[in-house]
This record gives sequence, C-alpha cells and structure tokens, in this order.
Amino acid sequence: MHGTMRKQNLGNNRRRPATVMKSGTYVRRIVDSELDELVPSVGAISIEGPKAVGKTETALQRAKTVRRLDDPGERAILEAAPQRLVEGSPPILVDEWQRLPQSWDLVRREVDRDGTPGRFLLTGSAAPAEYPAHSGAGRIVTVRIRPMTLMERGVETPTVNLRTLLEGNRPEIEGRTSIGLEDYTEEILASGFPGLRGVTGRALRAQLDGYLERIVQRDFEDAGYVVRKPQTLTRWLAAYAAATSTVATWETLRRAATAGEDEKPSRTVTRPYRDVLERLWILDPVPGWAPTRSPLSRLALAPKHQLADPALASRLLGATADSLLEGRASDPHIGPKDGTLLGQLFESLVTLSVRVFAQATEARVFHLRTKEGRQEIDLIIERADHRVLAVEVKLSAMVTDDDVRHLKWLEGELGDALIDMAVIHTGPEAYRRKDGVAVIPAALLGA
Repeated sequence: MHGTMRKQNLGNNRRRPATVMKSGTYVRRIVDSELDELVPSVGAISIEGPKAVGKTETALQRAKTVRRLDDPGERAILEAAPQRLVEGSPPILVDEWQRLPQSWDLVRREVDRDGTPGRFLLTGSAAPAEYPAHSGAGRIVTVRIRPMTLMERGVETPTVNLRTLLEGNRPEIEGRTSIGLEDYTEEILASGFPGLRGVTGRALRAQLDGYLERIVQRDFEDAGYVVRKPQTLTRWLAAYAAATSTVATWETLRRAATAGEDEKPSRTVTRPYRDVLERLWILDPVPGWAPTRSPLSRLALAPKHQLADPALASRLLGATADSLLEGRASDPHIGPKDGTLLGQLFESLVTLSVRVFAQATEARVFHLRTKEGRQEIDLIIERADHRVLAVEVKLSAMVTDDDVRHLKWLEGELGDALIDMAVIHTGPEAYRRKDGVAVIPAALLGA
C-alpha cells in the first residue's frame, strides 16, 4: 500500500460493529455457496482454517453424523475401533481430524471403496506434524475458510462484485456509502471471527488475548513443538504483526523481535515459529506473483505478510482506535517509512475480503513487486486463464493520478492480459475514472 493517510470528514458516522451472530442462529458464509456446489459432486471435503473461524458450524449445517475428535472420550473410542469413524448417515463430519491423523486415511480408503458424493466432511484447525501416508488428492477436496469479510459482517450492502470485475467487461461502477475511516478502524479491531461479532470493549480484548495466549501456551505443544521461552514467541508474533502488509525479511523479523537483547535466538529456534503458525493457519501470507505468460521478468517473489485476522495483529501491537486514527507509525525497522499502522491494517482487512471473494470465483490472489521496488501493486487476482485484475488499496477518501500510476504501468506491460484495474479506498463513492480505473469503497465490494 502506497501513500500516506489522508483524514476524511464524513460527519459523525461512527457506529458499533454490526452484530451478525446471534445465539442459535447461523449466518450464511460466502464459502457456503462453494460447499453447495461441491458436496453433491465429491465424496469428501476438508474444511480448513484457524480456530474459531466457523469451520464446525459451517459443516454442521450439512452433517447428519458427527465425530468430534476434540472430545477425548470419543477420540479414545475411535482409536480403539477406527471403523466406527466412517459409519453412520452421511454426510459424516469428522471434526478436528488432525487429532487422530489416521482418520484422513480412513476416509480416503472409504471414498476409494464407495465414491458416492457427499459422504464426508472433515474440519481441521491445524495440519498434523506428520502428514498421512496419502495426500487424498482426487478423493478429498480442500476448502479454505477465513474470518468474515466486510460483506459477511453486514457492514454495508455491496454494489460492486469481484466476480463481475473478473469477467473482464469493465462494468459501470456506482454506489455510495456513509461508512468512513472510523468505521473501518472499528472493523479492524472488532475481528472477523464469528463468535466475537458484537463483543466489544474489555470483553473483546480479553477474548483476543486469550486466543493469542492459547496459541503460545497450548497450540504449539499440540502441534508437536515445545515452546521453551513463550515470551520470545510472543515477541516474534508481535514483530510479524508489525510487518503486516509488508515484505520484510525473516531476518528483519528476528532482529525486531529481539531488539535490545544481546543474545539473539538462532534461525533454528525461530524457523519452527513460522512453520507451526502456518500449520495453525495463523499466518496467511500473500505470495508474490510470477506471471506465466507475460513480458515481466524482474519481479520479486517474497510473500507479503498477513495474519489470519487483522484484529490479531492489532491486539499484538496494543493498537486502539485512537492510536490508529492518530496515525502513529508502525515499527520503523519493519513497516513502510511513508505509511501508518492503520494503512497496513486496512490493507490487511481488504486483502481478507478479496481473498474470500476470489476463492468463490476459483481465482487466486497474489501481490506484485519488482526487484528494485519501483513498482508495487497490492493485489493481483489471477483467473484460471492467467488474465488478471490488479488492485491497489489506499487509506484515502480520494484517489489521485499518483495513486494509479503503478496500475497504468502494469496495463502498459500486460495489454489485454490485464482485464481490469481498481483502487479500493475509504471514500464514500464508487465510480470509474476516465482512465478506466475503478474506484471502490471497501464496504461496497462484494463477492
């Protein structure tokens, strides 16, 4: 994300985050449409994502038999009599399958024996330390679920769909919203974990603190790694949070996590942090784009760092609405010199939504950065035919010629392979500029 924060005055429109989760009421997710297509066609589906993201609740909307492997008693029974796991009325939900890794192979073999569609749903909050003997390719389809997008949170009614932009017809762009900078700030802090929607103030902070503490104190051990110095891991997580929406090197993160300490942890100590956090789906980096059919040859492929939910990054850094809106800079050793922490986190919030929308259309999301760092584009959404939609994210209520210069550069490089260009911002109105760039408030972007 380029440029500095520009304050906007849209009136007194601050609001509490939309409450979209009521007790006993399931709120339909974008991933549900994907599952609606897959369940009638494939034998087994694995729904994967971080804890508390809603995997089990989503799967329960379809399951008729449930095997809860996070229940020690039920897991002990299934360890003694494994065949029971695949018996029952389908779809059979195998919840937290990684706690009994052989369950993967049991399901795979059962699908081999009887390929009737819609038989199994698996959910997992972590990849096991040792993978099953067989990948399940061709038998078990994996579906990623992420925290709730702005659209799913009910913040606003979208007027622009990513699916339509990806069709490549450069549609008319219109719509207006009263959602402003303060509202986006509140949504960054509020979290997209379904169970936290509507929780505010100290209760929300306590829930997020507990989530992070569980990662350090319990989840690492459950994943097969003993954390000998929890405070070192916590500082490393905070350094990663400070690097949100940047391509800071792992060495930079290591130094930042141990600033002021004479003895730095070795790479052999910190490397497992990254590996386990990726297995827990807590790290969600955006890969660098490597076009397969274009004249571009000078691209850097380092990933852009993102945590699963920007609220986790905010909490790790002790950010508040006031500190973010005051424009306090992120860690100068990690973050961009000309940006703000709010800018980094706003890009993270937009990236979360775009990735969910893109997955629904079977598109993939990358970022672009040249090796010299002269050109950067925040998000590259690539269709199956390798044509792309390029998106910049701006913490600004206005979009200038300078804000679109990298998009126009890419248009000159790719020609027809670039199907559309967009800037997602914090302003009130959606429109298309004379140069063809779509300008879209983040709240008005939908699936």
